[in-house]
Amino acid sequence: MDELSLVKRIRGGFLKPAVTGLIAGIGDDAAVINPPSGSLLVTTDAMMEGVHFDLSYCSLYQVGYKLVSVNVSDIYAMGARPLYMLLSLSIPPQSEVSENIDDFLTGMKNALDIYNTSLIGGDVTSSHSGLALSATVIGVAEKTPVMRTGAKPGDRVYVTGCLGDSAAGLHALQKIGKVVRIENSETIDYFPMSWDILKPLITRHLMPNVKPLPKTEHISSMMDISDGLAMDLRRLCAESGVGSRIYEKNLPLSDEMTTLCKHLNLNPLDLCLCGGEDYELLFTCSRGISVTDAVYIGDIVKGGSVTIETSDGNETELKDCGYDHFKN
Repeated sequence: MDELSLVKRIRGGFLKPAVTGLIAGIGDDAAVINPPSGSLLVTTDAMMEGVHFDLSYCSLYQVGYKLVSVNVSDIYAMGARPLYMLLSLSIPPQSEVSENIDDFLTGMKNALDIYNTSLIGGDVTSSHSGLALSATVIGVAEKTPVMRTGAKPGDRVYVTGCLGDSAAGLHALQKIGKVVRIENSETIDYFPMSWDILKPLITRHLMPNVKPLPKTEHISSMMDISDGLAMDLRRLCAESGVGSRIYEKNLPLSDEMTTLCKHLNLNPLDLCLCGGEDYELLFTCSRGISVTDAVYIGDIVKGGSVTIETSDGNETELKDCGYDHFKN
């Protein structure tokens, strides 16, 4: 494989006959777009082998799928929809990765199709330190984008789904110690737990399927949970200049996650607060708004303190934890 042939393979596999607002895409020095009216949003996320993924227990298909999902999640977190993606792809030459790069491209393409997003350009290079990926997603918000800065004392805090599942899935994969091709309906029968327990957790970690909120008009602030609830809630509160109190009894924990935690002697609350990569949405809205598509977990308060009311009724400072690239 050489650079030109790889670009041709990508162009042939991702070129769509009619992409909304696209004037020039893959093949030119830059993409030319004429997007719909509204606010343009741009986000980027990098994924590095050995930092974000380990090919000893995830497939290239899963890496490609996840790369798209984590970027789309940022667009959804602003109340917008994704339109286009740019890809930077650095591959070790003469490696198993380069020989199987089509597996990565297929995973990425299938995810792009799910999110109705088009690859419109990027760059490919060689790498001497593992597979390195970076995607930039461009989206549009027809209405005012939802920021992290709008939370007010008296607002309620919500999350859109169970937390800690992705971290539990990672623990399971580390115990299994091999690739599980869930995209090919592969199952495992040698791990001492039911596949019904393992599958949703492993899927959440390897191939997260992110979803937008159907309506965002009532939301005062929002972000996605990528580094753990404790860290990301602090970020939202800091941007809004407020504090918060959450309630342990309200935190949504899946039966699968708590079952695996019992087997591996893990603390479910630690995974919920600190685990990261759940890509659920964390948002706030005023107390009088009816919310049916999320779970109420706490309240926004004055000041800058971020606390948790434990199951025994005591209030304590929320654990300072989460994923930090320069500490973990």
